[in-house]
This record gives sequence, C-alpha cells and structure tokens, in this order.
Amino acid sequence: VQLVDAGGGTVQAGGSLRLSCTASDRSFSGYAVGWFRQAPVNEREFVAAIRWSGGNTYYADSLKDRFTISKDTAKNTVYLQMNSLKPEGTAVYYCAVGRPIMSSISQESQYYYWGQGTQVAVSS
Repeated sequence: VQLVDAGGGTVQAGGSLRLSCTASDRSFSGYAVGWFRQAPVNEREFVAAIRWSGGNTYYADSLKDRFTISKDTAKNTVYLQMNSLKPEGTAVYYCAVGRPIMSSISQESQYYYWGQGTQVAVSS
C-alpha cells in the first residue's frame, strides 16, 4: 500500500488544519488507518485511528476533544481534522495502515505501511 499524506502547514495557536491520507494503489478495506505524530525531540505517538470497515474510531485521550478522524469511502481517503491547535502539536504527522487488534490500536508496531509524513507547525 502506497500512502500519501498531505495537508500540513503552519497555523497560529487556536487554528485548524485538516490532514488527508490516500492510498494510491489499493482500497483501505479490511485495514485500520492511523495517524501518528513525532516532534523533534519526542518519540512517535499515537493520535487517532479508524477502522475502514465499520468506521470505529479511536483517539489519544489528550486529543479526542479537539481532533476528529473520518473517512470518505468514495475517495478512499482518511481525514484528520485538527481544531484548537496548540504549539505542542508541532510535529510531523504520519498516516499508517495495518490490521491491529483493538487493544493494540495505538501501537505503531501494528501498522506496516506508512506515509512520508506531513509537517504541522503551530506558532504561539
């Protein structure tokens, strides 16, 4: 699966961005699509995930009130809507695809296809 993640940019604190993740060569059917982020001095962390079949969504506790993950079946695309962004949200955001079990949905080891990452910068 070849993933293209896009939509990053620079935004002021309190602003919004919408990231997108598209598979160029196959459907997401049967997979979960996750978003992870990595700031320069931090380890990569889980942001959110969605199961393509059924649409169940999962979020990092600290982000679930401001971030929304969704899918567009016709476009074979997953979106991450990020609102009320904070400077600590500055990171490279990656989409990833895998077949994690529910208890492991936030573990990056469960995802085996990754996008190239898109940079998000939040200024204070």
